[in-house]
Amino acid sequence: MKTQKIRRATISDAKTIHKLVNDHARKEQMLPRSLNDIYECIRDFFVYDESSAIKGVCALKIVWEDLAEVRSLVVADEFQGKGIGTSLVKKCLEDAVNLGVTRVFSLTYRVDFFKRLGFKDINKNKLPQKIWGDCLKCHKFPDCDETAVIINL
Repeated sequence: MKTQKIRRATISDAKTIHKLVNDHARKEQMLPRSLNDIYECIRDFFVYDESSAIKGVCALKIVWEDLAEVRSLVVADEFQGKGIGTSLVKKCLEDAVNLGVTRVFSLTYRVDFFKRLGFKDINKNKLPQKIWGDCLKCHKFPDCDETAVIINL
């Protein structure tokens, strides 16, 4: 019998998260993350675990008192289109509400996906400078080709 659930990531999930994220980063579908970064941010991650195998991941990073970012959303290729990504983002939004965060943004190549969940376009320059710390480390900086989207909770 298959069991499936979204749960908080644990240390033992870090290498799987790293592989999923970077496999998709190599296809230019998202930005890469180092294994060290994933270990440091492991508490930000949720995983979609089906029969003890991780099929998708997503992180919620707190940026400021009223702002968080949904990031590193990825679903294994063979499991895309089954609602896993939607479930992971909804779990992050639920977590944001529980933490008292009122706005959540994402920098994404999948704008239509986020718009179906209620996110709206926003000019990146309207986001606080604090988010640019990660951008400075990005190999695409300053020529970012991701689109910023935001949702008010």
